[in-house]
Amino acid sequence: MKKQSLKGWKELAIGGLILEAGNSVEYESGSWSPQKLIFYKDRCIQCLQCWIYCPDNSIIVKEGKVIDVDHFHCKACGICITHCPTEPKSLELVMEEESLKAG
Repeated sequence: MKKQSLKGWKELAIGGLILEAGNSVEYESGSWSPQKLIFYKDRCIQCLQCWIYCPDNSIIVKEGKVIDVDHFHCKACGICITHCPTEPKSLELVMEEESLKAG
């Protein structure tokens, strides 16, 4: 994955304006939330519902299977969790300190 250069606040568009579609990849928004999304591969049934509904394209899919989460762009909104059909869920939001323990 290519690292994007971060823009300063003066270089950002005025709030609420979307000047071009698909520009979320330009902004590393993963640090906006104190929570991190944890993916449990052993619980995942590969239905891809999390990938379909993720508004930031933060679910990493390779060869048709979910393999991880892009933490640079995941805002921890939890939409993916609400669409996950497994019990227990294959995705979980935890406080960042706990995510370091979960590895």
